[in-house]
Amino acid sequence: MNGADTAWIIVATALVLMMTLPGLALFYGGLVRARNVLSVFMHCYAIACLMSVLWLVFGYSIAFGGGTSGYWGGLDKMFLSGVTTDSLLGTLPEVLFFAFQMTFAIITPALIVGAYVERIGFGFVLLFSALWMLICYAPVVHWVWGGGFLADGGIFGDSGVRDFAGGIVVHETAGIAALVIAVLLGARKNSTTPPHAPWMVMVGAALLWVGWFGFNGGSQLAADGGAAMALTVTHISAATASLTWALWEKFKYGKASLVGLVTGTIAGLASITPASGFVGPVEALIIGAVAGVLCQEAVNVIRNMLKIDDTLDVFAVHGVGGIFGTIMIAVFGQASFAAQLGSLAIVGVFTLVVTFVLVKLVGMITPLRVDEDTETTGLDLTVHGERAYDVSS
Repeated sequence: MNGADTAWIIVATALVLMMTLPGLALFYGGLVRARNVLSVFMHCYAIACLMSVLWLVFGYSIAFGGGTSGYWGGLDKMFLSGVTTDSLLGTLPEVLFFAFQMTFAIITPALIVGAYVERIGFGFVLLFSALWMLICYAPVVHWVWGGGFLADGGIFGDSGVRDFAGGIVVHETAGIAALVIAVLLGARKNSTTPPHAPWMVMVGAALLWVGWFGFNGGSQLAADGGAAMALTVTHISAATASLTWALWEKFKYGKASLVGLVTGTIAGLASITPASGFVGPVEALIIGAVAGVLCQEAVNVIRNMLKIDDTLDVFAVHGVGGIFGTIMIAVFGQASFAAQLGSLAIVGVFTLVVTFVLVKLVGMITPLRVDEDTETTGLDLTVHGERAYDVSS
């Protein structure tokens, strides 16, 4: 065990958890109407709790178990069986690696929340998220990070796919799942209302930005120069994408908005995530500069041209950003195009099929969408019996 590595990953684990609680919750919560903000908080918080338990019981073993299959890790590490305080994975206690990866298993299904806010059934959210994490996310983790068939020595030869911190594993899977649910769920009754609290969106984005240092820097699994570079390029990409998003918004609409500026931040962060262990500051500058415009145009295509109500633009920002960053690793000569594009295609089709099937199956057990009166009144009061704001007190 290396003490410095261990200390850094303990901090990184806390930072990644902060991304969901409270970062993502505030970012998403500020973007919805006031009558639905608590439901967004409830989704993010409940998903964090449920995924933690499921990662302990099944998820970690499926992703990182000792099974010889290239498709899943088996069930030999259910409930952390055989893992003690003395068990090591590289220079880290394995229980710490478990906890670090658990925070990734929390935020990935939580990202999908942005696609279905303001009209989804709470029971559906929990059951779907549980099954999706175990059946879709955990196997993909094994394929890419757990020595599975997309990794080195797999179907792409000695040099498999390169995905440093989750362009494919996290952002592509969450983005495609979000798009599928948005299509099957249908648009909100009123999809033109503005965000109720842009200040909250900014605070959430700021927490996500800081937490992303743990997300990308921690993925080095060591306290060394690689972690420092991953952290640095993460920051550069986020800053650059924020500016290009705002500049493009100003060019197109005459005004640059706060919500646009901070959405650009998230686009830059998502785009650099898979490449953060393979590129330097100049490449990060390029990735961020393109991401701010590319993801904004993806929002326009999904929302205005295809008329899909992916409410908080999960696919356009996370899905497109993660896919773009994954391809850029090959563009900069740090991976093969065959491995990058092939893995994107395989995981994309798998995620689409699994998500579609799960939505249909879970919808047979618990309603996918709330009724019209509930949607009109708001989910906070009708589903959870609470209001975010008591203006009379």
